[in-house]
Amino acid sequence: MAGIAYAILERTIVASEGRDSVMARAVGRDAKAQISVAVYVVAIALAFAHERVSRVLYAAVALAWFIPDRRIEALLGE
Repeated sequence: MAGIAYAILERTIVASEGRDSVMARAVGRDAKAQISVAVYVVAIALAFAHERVSRVLYAAVALAWFIPDRRIEALLGE
Protein backbone atom coordinates (compact mmCIF):
# COMPACT_ATOMS: atom_id res chain seq x y z
CA MET A 1 0.00 0.00 0.00
CA ALA A 2 3.04 2.23 -0.06
CA GLY A 3 2.30 3.05 -3.69
CA ILE A 4 -1.10 4.46 -2.76
CA ALA A 5 0.38 6.55 0.04
CA TYR A 6 3.12 7.81 -2.27
CA ALA A 7 0.60 8.79 -4.95
CA ILE A 8 -1.45 10.73 -2.40
CA LEU A 9 1.66 12.48 -1.05
CA GLU A 10 2.86 13.35 -4.53
CA ARG A 11 -0.51 14.79 -5.58
CA THR A 12 -0.72 16.82 -2.37
CA ILE A 13 2.73 18.33 -2.91
CA VAL A 14 1.98 19.18 -6.54
CA ALA A 15 -1.37 20.71 -5.55
CA SER A 16 0.26 22.90 -2.91
CA GLU A 17 3.08 24.08 -5.18
CA GLY A 18 1.05 24.47 -8.36
CA ARG A 19 0.91 22.68 -11.69
CA ASP A 20 3.73 24.75 -13.16
CA SER A 21 6.17 24.08 -10.32
CA VAL A 22 9.47 22.24 -10.55
CA MET A 23 7.98 19.38 -8.55
CA ALA A 24 5.05 19.02 -10.97
CA ARG A 25 7.46 18.83 -13.90
CA ALA A 26 9.65 16.34 -12.04
CA VAL A 27 6.93 13.85 -11.23
CA GLY A 28 5.00 14.22 -14.46
CA ARG A 29 2.36 11.54 -14.81
CA ASP A 30 4.28 9.10 -12.56
CA ALA A 31 3.52 5.85 -14.28
CA LYS A 32 5.09 3.74 -11.54
CA ALA A 33 2.66 4.96 -8.88
CA GLN A 34 -0.33 4.55 -11.18
CA ILE A 35 0.72 1.05 -12.20
CA SER A 36 1.36 0.12 -8.57
CA VAL A 37 -2.14 1.16 -7.55
CA ALA A 38 -3.64 -0.79 -10.47
CA VAL A 39 -1.63 -3.91 -9.57
CA TYR A 40 -2.72 -3.58 -5.93
CA VAL A 41 -6.37 -3.50 -7.03
CA VAL A 42 -5.87 -6.61 -9.15
CA ALA A 43 -3.98 -8.36 -6.34
CA ILE A 44 -6.75 -7.62 -3.85
CA ALA A 45 -9.36 -9.02 -6.23
CA LEU A 46 -7.26 -12.12 -6.95
CA ALA A 47 -6.58 -12.76 -3.26
CA PHE A 48 -9.96 -14.44 -2.92
CA ALA A 49 -9.43 -16.88 -5.78
CA HIS A 50 -5.67 -17.19 -6.32
CA GLU A 51 -3.77 -16.35 -3.17
CA ARG A 52 -0.35 -17.24 -4.55
CA VAL A 53 -0.76 -15.06 -7.64
CA SER A 54 -1.84 -12.22 -5.38
CA ARG A 55 1.29 -12.60 -3.26
CA VAL A 56 3.49 -12.54 -6.36
CA LEU A 57 1.84 -9.31 -7.49
CA TYR A 58 2.40 -7.71 -4.08
CA ALA A 59 6.05 -8.78 -4.18
CA ALA A 60 6.48 -7.43 -7.70
CA VAL A 61 5.20 -4.01 -6.66
CA ALA A 62 7.46 -4.00 -3.61
CA LEU A 63 10.48 -4.86 -5.76
CA ALA A 64 9.60 -2.17 -8.29
CA TRP A 65 9.86 0.48 -5.57
CA PHE A 66 13.48 -0.48 -4.90
CA ILE A 67 14.33 1.08 -8.25
CA PRO A 68 15.08 4.73 -7.46
CA ASP A 69 13.23 7.51 -9.24
CA ARG A 70 15.85 10.02 -10.31
CA ARG A 71 13.48 12.53 -11.96
CA ILE A 72 12.99 14.59 -8.81
CA GLU A 73 16.67 14.65 -7.88
CA ALA A 74 17.68 15.62 -11.41
CA LEU A 75 15.34 18.63 -11.62
CA LEU A 76 15.85 19.85 -8.06
CA GLY A 77 19.61 19.60 -8.46
CA GLU A 78 19.62 22.08 -11.36
